[in-house]
Amino acid sequence: MYTLRIIINRGWYPALITVLAVLGVLYNWPLEWVAPALIFVLALGLVVTVIRARERQLERAVFRLRQLSEYFNRRFMGDSTLSIFVIIDSLFNIDNPSLWDWARACDMSRRIFNSWCSSFISRMENDIGITKLVEHLPAYLNELWLITSQYSDFIEQFHEIAVKVEVPQETLSQYHKFVMEYNAFAQDFREHITELKSVARTGIEPPSVKLAQEVVKRG
Repeated sequence: MYTLRIIINRGWYPALITVLAVLGVLYNWPLEWVAPALIFVLALGLVVTVIRARERQLERAVFRLRQLSEYFNRRFMGDSTLSIFVIIDSLFNIDNPSLWDWARACDMSRRIFNSWCSSFISRMENDIGITKLVEHLPAYLNELWLITSQYSDFIEQFHEIAVKVEVPQETLSQYHKFVMEYNAFAQDFREHITELKSVARTGIEPPSVKLAQEVVKRG
């Protein structure tokens, strides 16, 4: 059954060309009739093959983007220990009221981010399979890029503070573990954007997905 499906989907036009050529020989059809028909079938078959190949690429691209989105939400949002917001919360252990004010403001943003990411994942799950991929893929990509861009602002802010202020070693260790895993995700996202350029207009450059920096204390 699977082999028959492949033949129908991919091998219909070579088979049709063969049938027309054989019939042409058997019935002595004029070459000026047969040749244009064969060329037309070949051209039509190639066009259909290209369209189907692009559709398969889009399906794989959406699936990969969904994987990246779900991974980001699972590993760097919510109550995950690798959430930058959870790491920022650890600053309440430092006797520095000015940092507490900033951490409290970040906690408010954390709730917004959690809701945003959850909504984004839900919309992707609901839309995939019932909408046209080519129309919605750029929107999905742009939203994940926007989420990660805003998220990177908090990473950079924490990095600036951690460089200047004496942060507990436990917090630094947790942050450096976060940096390693987040940068792996960011690199995967960059590579996915590069791959998407061959099948869709993204308007996003891979380097715009920022990497997190480790905290290096200056003596």
